[in-house]
Amino acid sequence: MGVAKSILELIGNTPLLELSRRINPTGVRILAKLEYFNPAGSVKDRVGLSLVEAAERSGKLRPGMTLVEPTSGNTGLGLALAALLKGYRLVVTMPDKVSQEKRALLQAYGAEVVICPTQVKPDDPESYYSVARRIAAERQAFLPNQYENPANPEAHYRSTGPEIWQQTEGRLDGFVAGVGTGGTISGSGRYLKEQNPNIKVVGVDPEGSMIYSQFYRQEHDLHPYLVEGIGEEFIPQTLNLAIMDEVIRVGDQESFEMARELLHQEGLFIGGSSGAAVVGALRYAEKIRQGTLVVLLPDSGHNYLGRLYSSKALSR
Repeated sequence: MGVAKSILELIGNTPLLELSRRINPTGVRILAKLEYFNPAGSVKDRVGLSLVEAAERSGKLRPGMTLVEPTSGNTGLGLALAALLKGYRLVVTMPDKVSQEKRALLQAYGAEVVICPTQVKPDDPESYYSVARRIAAERQAFLPNQYENPANPEAHYRSTGPEIWQQTEGRLDGFVAGVGTGGTISGSGRYLKEQNPNIKVVGVDPEGSMIYSQFYRQEHDLHPYLVEGIGEEFIPQTLNLAIMDEVIRVGDQESFEMARELLHQEGLFIGGSSGAAVVGALRYAEKIRQGTLVVLLPDSGHNYLGRLYSSKALSR
């Protein structure tokens, strides 16, 4: 493209990078979709803009209104960027496990941040989901609700999926992505399967989340986990379980270790959910032994300096 007139025009069209044999000895070609090249630093820039523009078109979001959204951080940042440039106020509710860097960045964008306890059920009055609904009702604000809003997966159906197809010239055998709201994997996966039904869509779920057990119809083993941005304690309406062919479960430690390994071996400064996605992609690659996979890396390491890259974290 030429010269952009708004930073919002620079959302999307993120690069693909082939992982070297230093990281990937499997024989399968693995291409990393680097979503931290988006302006606010994550794949959720696509969703934030999509949620706002869909609400504007429907008339649910009007000039001067406030947006309220429960998020582990990145959707909040995507919304904050769109709200800042379009003149809306934003309130973000977050679980207390979210990094200090994300909180500070949201406040820098002008968002009001409300911290809620992590270890409560989603329907608890103090959960960040419930608090967001309460604030929206009290302030007569608009709740985009990324967990139910079809504009979430639609953003990826319209942009992420087509980009992957074009960048690979249609030569891919699988798409691997972490699963949270499900928007990324549902929208991108739907588009890719429409182009070629033989493409496999593989979800990555953190240990402690319920998506893996729900997919395989097993008993749930819910417990706290540290990786941010993926995993859920319920099945969002925006997650199409049927679009996935397989789900791989990944632990906190191996996710964080892979994130640091990718920095040292490839120069990729990424977050824990990106580390989890690569662990999942490598595990799947060991299974299939040949072909080409695209793995989506949601965000950078800038928001996890204390948790992932500090001297204390590195000494663990």
